[in-house]
Amino acid sequence: MKAVDAETYLKALLAAPRPGSEQVLAFYDNRVGHICTDAHLLLLPLDDHICHRGDGLFESICFRQRTIFGLDAHLARLVDGAAALSITPPCDWQDVRQRIIDVALATGVDNGDLRVFLSRGPGGFGISPAECPQAGLYIVALKKNLPSESLYTKGFTAFTSAIPPKQEYLARIKNTNYLPNVFMAMEARQKGMDVAVTFDENGIMGEAAVANVGLVDDQGRLLCPEIKRILPGTTLLAAMEVAAERMPVVQMPIPRAAIATAREMLLFTSSTLCVGITHFDGKPVGQGTQAGKPGPVALWLKDVLLDYMLKKGAHI
Repeated sequence: MKAVDAETYLKALLAAPRPGSEQVLAFYDNRVGHICTDAHLLLLPLDDHICHRGDGLFESICFRQRTIFGLDAHLARLVDGAAALSITPPCDWQDVRQRIIDVALATGVDNGDLRVFLSRGPGGFGISPAECPQAGLYIVALKKNLPSESLYTKGFTAFTSAIPPKQEYLARIKNTNYLPNVFMAMEARQKGMDVAVTFDENGIMGEAAVANVGLVDDQGRLLCPEIKRILPGTTLLAAMEVAAERMPVVQMPIPRAAIATAREMLLFTSSTLCVGITHFDGKPVGQGTQAGKPGPVALWLKDVLLDYMLKKGAHI
């Protein structure tokens, strides 16, 4: 194998297989300074510390009806994570916000997903941040099918994960080291179920791989885990706000035993908003004739959360 010139290499690069390219609508790389729509050019420098050290942050953001859901809440979490990791973005935060909107706008579609990555930046293969003179900013827009109504009427199955919750100092930073989450997704696939849920050494409920979990208890209260060893999801925080108009909302340590007496178990994500968990560890969730079915709070929350996100979101 011989070294080739840049023109030959670039031609081969553009012809190389690119799995998933059909899902990429548009992307932006701060080093280049342009938005592009050819997924073959969606590349990341291997010496960016986000690659080989997981030293970076990301946000998954949904847009529907040309409205970006929870953009400012996602940005606030990114700002907090950047402060924790001492990463200074390559532009000011208002510019970051506008560039996210610009990438969404460049897709020309009404519905999709966005991924925003703030990295330590390229500069070396060591571990020291001092290698990297400037942070990286990458924004990607992806195709996303809207969730079907059957998803909500069927609900999800869940189980106790063998993976422990993250340590508190890492749990609240949405960093790109997601190996525990990957293991949870593998567990779910191996078990033929939808969602793995973590519990700490005292049996207190944590979160799912890419979602937050809550309960409607036997008193009709919405119980949400304490924001300690979980990532505070933007959809969970919105759900707590809108649900408070209809029912008591309590943040507290939730023991695994509370699932057995709960009226409902809920899963909160950016893309599906709120979905009922119908079975946990092989047993139906809920009481009486409602057991094993998505409950009324889950079905109500997915509608009011959609209205909330559309009203509060950033329009493109």
